[in-house]
Amino acid sequence: MKREYLRDETFEGTFPYKPHYKKINGFQMHYVDEGKGEPIVLFHGMPTWGYLYRNFIETLSKSNRVIVPDQMGFGKSDVPQDKPYILKQHLENSTKLLLGLNLHDITLIVQDWGGPIGIGFGVHNPDMIKRLVIMNTSIGVMREGSKPWYQPLIEKGIYESFISDIAGLIKSGIYNKNQITDSMLKAYSAPFPNRESLIGAFAWPKDIPVGDSHPSAETMHYIWQNLDILKEKEKILIWGMKDPIFPTKMIAWWDKIYPRIEKFEIENASHFLQEDAPQKIIPIIQNFINES
Repeated sequence: MKREYLRDETFEGTFPYKPHYKKINGFQMHYVDEGKGEPIVLFHGMPTWGYLYRNFIETLSKSNRVIVPDQMGFGKSDVPQDKPYILKQHLENSTKLLLGLNLHDITLIVQDWGGPIGIGFGVHNPDMIKRLVIMNTSIGVMREGSKPWYQPLIEKGIYESFISDIAGLIKSGIYNKNQITDSMLKAYSAPFPNRESLIGAFAWPKDIPVGDSHPSAETMHYIWQNLDILKEKEKILIWGMKDPIFPTKMIAWWDKIYPRIEKFEIENASHFLQEDAPQKIIPIIQNFINES
């Protein structure tokens, strides 16, 4: 399934960036590529796309080359119906895209599923990475028998209807409700006009590995076991403190993995902290890049 109707859509001028496409593994993968200079690559998660970083692109592209891929099935990228929507596939897609762009000294910015994908790219290609900005994400395999957050929805028979309400998901992940606009909700909902278009969104929560037999357990284990490869890279942690998905105890988890990581707690921000507090987060990133 193609998303030609979104190619030049700017959502009332809130996303004025030229679309770029590259054929990856048989589908057209969309990405933003703005500005010049040392590259910054930003990875989104569920159920968002490059639109999540529109404010970041505007500011950071004045001093850097800013690249924001839309993962397969999300944003302006195609929605193939014959591919597995699992971590290994998303990682392979992103790797082919970034290697094809011939980048070096990358600053990686990751959040939600963008964490395993972006950091996964980093542990496989550490020589390409200069810095790492980690925001509200985790890496790991849940114990066999654990109940992921979506399990009650499946048991009640409302999983697909819950995921299909993209606007509702976005609103629930933003703490400062006054930040929510009609054009924002339209931009996040537009890639999902029908059930066929939702294949990636339906798949992503279920790709959280539960037990070692899960299809994404091996890939996730590899990333987790190799996080030390990036230990000498400059890095910071920026955390939305009102996130119901990734609670504040995760800060201590990251602190154990990277003991010298500098931490920035964004008090009035939830899961989509990029929407809640761009005016706070972007200067933190700018200072980090300038000082490292």
